[in-house]
Amino acid sequence: MNPPAPALYRRLLGDAWDTVPAPVRQMHELPYCGGGAVVADGVAMVERGRGLLARLVAALFGFPPAGREIPVTVEFDVQDGIEHWRRTFAGHSFASTQEAGQGRIAHLLCERFGPLAIGIALVPDREKLGFEVRSWSLLGLPLPLAVAPRGNSYEHADGGRFGFHIEIRHGLTGLIVAYRGWLVPRRFGGDELQAAAPAQVPGTLVRAGRSA
Repeated sequence: MNPPAPALYRRLLGDAWDTVPAPVRQMHELPYCGGGAVVADGVAMVERGRGLLARLVAALFGFPPAGREIPVTVEFDVQDGIEHWRRTFAGHSFASTQEAGQGRIAHLLCERFGPLAIGIALVPDREKLGFEVRSWSLLGLPLPLAVAPRGNSYEHADGGRFGFHIEIRHGLTGLIVAYRGWLVPRRFGGDELQAAAPAQVPGTLVRAGRSA
């Protein structure tokens, strides 16, 4: 039997992969272990830009409404070398694909939201795995990097769990969306997920739409 293919992020980072926090490495390697799609559950906080253009862009991509303590489910798997991600925040879903960049974005992570492709540099250290936009295109046509979306985005260890902090901003809109929280792979079982829930978060989960 052939050994499993290396995880996408491992291939892109090479030896630097070992400097990434363990929960982040574990999450990205799970779909390559032969168990099929990975489903992870957790809790997030979502902020949304208040301007009209920011709201229109967020609606176009299906980004979730603002809220606190929002239940999150993320499902991703690998098909023909491409990772398919679906993120669901209290019933609001949006999807993207991730793959190794080719040609002018070789060595970058290529994330696609429909016709929009973003070339992302993975920037590792022992505290987090950062994401920096280095290229973007629409329908295959390169767009100026100076007007690309930006934001302080990274994955990290959150008390032994996989943590995420994603921020999308643009010069014309300001903040479009920011979401941060934690996830636990469902294959670990409900008891482990319950045990991993942060004791410092009071109250019960609420539906998205509450003002952040």
